[in-house]
Amino acid sequence: MAMGGVCRGALLKVLVLQFSWELVGGQVRYSVPEEAKAGTVVGRLAQDLGLEAGEPEARRLRLVSQGRRASVEVSGASGALVVSSRLDREELCGKSALCSLRLEVLVERPLRVFHVELEITDINDNAPVFPAARKNLSIAEYTTLPGSRFPLEGASDADVGANAQLSYSLSPSEYFTVEDKTSEHRKFLFLVLTKPLDRETMPIHRLVLMAIDGGRPPLTGTVELVISVLDANDNPPQFNQSVYKVQLQESAAEGTPVARVNATDPDEGLNKEFTYSLVSSVPLAKRDLFSIDPKTGEIRLTGALDFEDVRLHELQIEARDKGFPPLSGHCSVELEVLDVNDNSPEVWVTSLSLPVPEDAAVGTVVALLSVSDRDSGANGRVRCTVWPPAPFGLVSTFAGSYSLVLREALDRERVSEYEVEVRAEDGGAPPLRASRGLRVPVSDVNDNAPMFAQAVYTVLVRENNAAGAELARLWARDPDEAGNGRVSYSVAESGGGAAVSGGGWRPASSYVSVDAESGRLWALQPLDYEELQVLQFEVRAVDAGEPALCGNATVQLFVLDENDNAPVLLPPAAGSPGAGSAISAESGAVSAELWAWATWGAPSGQVVAKIRAVDADSGYNAWLRYELWEPRGKGPFRVGLYSGEVSTTRALEEADGPRQRLVIVVRDHGEPARSATATLSVSLVEGAEAVLAASGSGSGSVSSRATLSAAESGALSATTTNVWLVVAICAVSSLFLLAVVMYGAARWAPRSAVLSGRGPTTLVCASEVGSWSYSQRQSRSLCVADGVGKSDLMVFSPNFPPPPSSATKETHPEEPALLETPKHPNPDWRYSASLRAGMQRT
Repeated sequence: MAMGGVCRGALLKVLVLQFSWELVGGQVRYSVPEEAKAGTVVGRLAQDLGLEAGEPEARRLRLVSQGRRASVEVSGASGALVVSSRLDREELCGKSALCSLRLEVLVERPLRVFHVELEITDINDNAPVFPAARKNLSIAEYTTLPGSRFPLEGASDADVGANAQLSYSLSPSEYFTVEDKTSEHRKFLFLVLTKPLDRETMPIHRLVLMAIDGGRPPLTGTVELVISVLDANDNPPQFNQSVYKVQLQESAAEGTPVARVNATDPDEGLNKEFTYSLVSSVPLAKRDLFSIDPKTGEIRLTGALDFEDVRLHELQIEARDKGFPPLSGHCSVELEVLDVNDNSPEVWVTSLSLPVPEDAAVGTVVALLSVSDRDSGANGRVRCTVWPPAPFGLVSTFAGSYSLVLREALDRERVSEYEVEVRAEDGGAPPLRASRGLRVPVSDVNDNAPMFAQAVYTVLVRENNAAGAELARLWARDPDEAGNGRVSYSVAESGGGAAVSGGGWRPASSYVSVDAESGRLWALQPLDYEELQVLQFEVRAVDAGEPALCGNATVQLFVLDENDNAPVLLPPAAGSPGAGSAISAESGAVSAELWAWATWGAPSGQVVAKIRAVDADSGYNAWLRYELWEPRGKGPFRVGLYSGEVSTTRALEEADGPRQRLVIVVRDHGEPARSATATLSVSLVEGAEAVLAASGSGSGSVSSRATLSAAESGALSATTTNVWLVVAICAVSSLFLLAVVMYGAARWAPRSAVLSGRGPTTLVCASEVGSWSYSQRQSRSLCVADGVGKSDLMVFSPNFPPPPSSATKETHPEEPALLETPKHPNPDWRYSASLRAGMQRT
């Protein structure tokens, strides 16, 4: 306790905190004496690092330990480096001449690392210590000559430098002095006899040996020497070497021979016989690592050597004879431990900055790493790599310190998380390796706009659909996550519309709407083909990112015609054979009362009247045919199937009566067919009466031969027209069959889409004499009667997509290119041309 008080007093005098520091390449060096009190300021770290006031707390100035207690810390407010716990140099560094702690200091915003080397200077806080408090010696009287030397075990001091330099003094004695001898590695201590001993005068000598260190103030340690004076045996054993030097690898197995010592004794009998023993070792704690055969002097390992723990072992060997008193000789064995590569590198993660945004710049620091190896030389040199080599790399900042930085741009949609392995390999043979795994997640930024499966969607829907019916389902993909990938749909404000019949323009939003979440396309009202044939508009998909990104797709909605209009009868044209009409609508069916005049003796084939009708539908739904319903059987009149012309089948006779009543039905070709009924009253008159009737009603029927000639000429013209009509029907039928075959081949072909939205849609129109094609934005008019014209859509010609290229990487199933209304899952591809029955006679 007194010695401790002296040390603390000396410490208070020395604590003027001598520190030397240098700031070179981010490294600061300080010095502090051991046993400094907690709270002692080592150095103004923040000021030495160039930080302004307030920055230490704002930038989180802190120490990073590398696996062992640092005993110092950074004051958060002042940024000073202060002692936090007891600093014991002997505990931290042992007998190492230079004791320094290597610390890492981190600051953030931006992230930087500084290396601080803290040197712990020694103070004289450890007194010399002898291996034992008492040492017994036996020395024979008279036979032991003055000048004889007896080795003693010297004291040890845990301090270093001058504090560990020991000197010895012996209590006053006329027979003995103490002498020390310094060899290459240590100081040997001997008790020297200065005067022959006389057992009868003094059989036991009690002396005190004091060890004094070189500290200020010096500390001391003592051992009591008890010397027994013996008689007889006057020759101790002698070793052939005073020092044995041996080298052994630290990997040597237990039981490995270390060395064999040899001694001789010139005495005779029992005084010549001796045994070997291990007296002491330096360091003392490692004495159990060795054993010696008492007869042969062979020294063997009884434990494992460790170069990183102790590099040099010093053993004191004694050979003691069996004389009385026994005499002994001594030698030392110096065992140098050779390093082998038995320590794997160690990788420490000192700081992480996760997750990494996918738009992080190249060179961004992701983690700070520290690498060390306890071996020395080439065995302790460590080389680090990172796997996989991209997109991260390692940058060496200082010896044993690395930064994991970004080398390439990231894309979370391609790789959302990286498993990075930092591999360390030393320079030994064979090399030892270690690794540290890091999981680096990548955070999302809104860098992908929604993209529709197709640029153009073609939707087919039949007219008269129910309001609220689902027409199609659109889908856009956004590979971003969370809100950045959440897509909402809407019809673009300026995305299109349609021109309606009768003039005017209506926006697409008045016909359809899109569900914002599912992308379902709904009909807001029933569609009417006669009002709207094609509706083109844009649908927009917008994500919820900041800023929001969007994508567009064009929807082409084609309305398919239904047979929802019955034929409508028209009044006779001026100059036609009919003299008059009365048209009325009853119970939703259209009927008409017509009358005409015919002359007696009119030849076969003379046209007496023409039934005129029109159908608001298109295609087959508007293709009309005329049938004579009454009278049945063979009568004097017939009706042209497609022309509607009423003509004679034979010459009229008086037996036919003065009046003929004909019931004519006009039907379209829709399913189901719709019809209208016309009642024609034909009056049979003489030629002169017919002329008067024709002149009074505007009819072209006369009773003269000139009239008959004109009738014959009209009949010939009608026959020619019918021939052309049949040709047109055949052509239209051929196109219809071709379209059906193409549709079937495209529908059942092994492909994911029937139509592609990118090609121009081709429309085909037909007339009575043939067919032709025109673009979507053109129209052709087919005249059926006087002043009546109609633009008709005939065939939707599908645009087949090009052969598929490389397989898409998307996992979402591809939407079909041809979208149909759920109301009609299998729409027929039909002709939509209006073939108006009847041609105007010239």
